Amino acid sequence: MTADERLATLLASEPYWTARAMQEQGSRFYRHLGAALEAADAVNRRLIYQTWPDALWDFHTRGRRLEAQETGAAGTDG
Repeated sequence: MTADERLATLLASEPYWTARAMQEQGSRFYRHLGAALEAADAVNRRLIYQTWPDALWDFHTRGRRLEAQETGAAGTDG
């Protein structure tokens, strides 16, 4: 996947899971950046994604795994 494709994917995704992964699994810096990402408007969210593209992509993939675990666990309560 190219950098432009990753950016497009990040921008099209709900930032909740990426921010949550950052807040749960990141260093203190990334925990705070995750909180900023979650609170950011679209312009500032793009700026965050463009400034730290590799780290944000890593946390995005971690967030997708968290989402899958949580929704999978929620589906088995039944």
